[in-house]
Amino acid sequence: MAKLGDYIREECHPLGSLGAQELRLIGVSNEHGLHASSRDTSADLARYQRIEKNWFAYNPMRVNVGSIGLADDESKTGFTSPDYTVFSCREGLDPHYLLHFLKSDYGLEAIARNCSGAVRKRLYYSGLAEIDLPVPGMEDQLAFVSRINHISDTIRFIREENSDRHELPLLKQAILQEAIQGKLTADWRAAHPDVEPASQLLHRIQAEKARLIAAKKIKAGGKQQAVDDDENELILPPEWEFPHLDEVSMFVTDGTHQTPTYTTTGKPFLSAQNVKPFRFIPVPHKLVSQYAFNDYTKNRFPEKGDLLVGRVGSVGEAAVIDSDLEFAFYVSVGLVKTFKTHTVPQYLAIVFNSPYGVRYARGNTSSKGASAGNFNLGRIRSFPIPLPPFAEQAAIVERVEALMTTCRALEAEIEHARTHAAHLLQAVLKEAFAPAAA
Repeated sequence: MAKLGDYIREECHPLGSLGAQELRLIGVSNEHGLHASSRDTSADLARYQRIEKNWFAYNPMRVNVGSIGLADDESKTGFTSPDYTVFSCREGLDPHYLLHFLKSDYGLEAIARNCSGAVRKRLYYSGLAEIDLPVPGMEDQLAFVSRINHISDTIRFIREENSDRHELPLLKQAILQEAIQGKLTADWRAAHPDVEPASQLLHRIQAEKARLIAAKKIKAGGKQQAVDDDENELILPPEWEFPHLDEVSMFVTDGTHQTPTYTTTGKPFLSAQNVKPFRFIPVPHKLVSQYAFNDYTKNRFPEKGDLLVGRVGSVGEAAVIDSDLEFAFYVSVGLVKTFKTHTVPQYLAIVFNSPYGVRYARGNTSSKGASAGNFNLGRIRSFPIPLPPFAEQAAIVERVEALMTTCRALEAEIEHARTHAAHLLQAVLKEAFAPAAA
């Protein structure tokens, strides 16, 4: 351990009449260190001071938050504010080693302890000189700097690569959009040329629905004219169909419109907060009495494999019920009762959560103004569904899940690498400078 004053020298060289017009003005910040700055033409440039290569400059009133920098290349040399403190290293102390110390948690703590001033704290050169720091041999200093630079380069690389992480949501949306246009399964169709076209599947669905309506087991639902959106048009494979959701589902309804009376025991009661894209989240939930439950689920009993769709607030967000839970639900949730032998519910969820589905839901949400918006049942029923053959629906779901699994693994890998590198940097700094904090 040594006093920093034994290894540094204050540099105070006002420009005077040295021709400041030919020099750069250098500023300092906690984020960028020393950097080229714009000139203040009203300032007395004669008072500004020269800063040369491998010299330091800091803002005395902001150095405690890291507003210090090193002129480690020619682009950071020139002249700087007369309010800054400028100093250089003597023999035996590597400038980069010192910079790492002063920017570390331990260095910043030492700076804070040595600041003075009754109104606003500042670090005078005399206070800087009193800071204790470990000073190993020059060979060890250079080895430390090399190690820190390597870790910093790794972190910088990870952060640059981490920009891909912000693009992953766009990649996921692209996967969903290509899925519902048949682009993910073009090779699958080529390998299965004899698969029954979706037109025959649609004919069977409509025949089954007509039979159920005739037997008075279900009622026909009313549609509502959807808002036209030329930008939301899809180009589909010739084997696919483009029916409305109402034509490929038993029925579409919503939950009770009554304000429920909650109880401490009873049956689960869910709302839109329990439905997120691709995620059925039944916990937490409220409870209602058995009597209320029977009333609320009359003609709208949700089952495993049915689809839930957000109608209020998070409009259009859809998830498949993936458990045998018995529950009632509020008007903020839409229920799509599916033909499970004719449609793959997970595929319908892909359609709803795709950019195409999101655009349709937002464009067909009523009462947007100050309210949360309402995705009307009539417009949910009128939602045009790109319908592939049944077997291809299953193939699409399988491929989308495989690609989403890859995306999730990539996200986790990026986060692990970023966290590990940051922890490693702090560990190396602690190893080198922890004694200075004592």
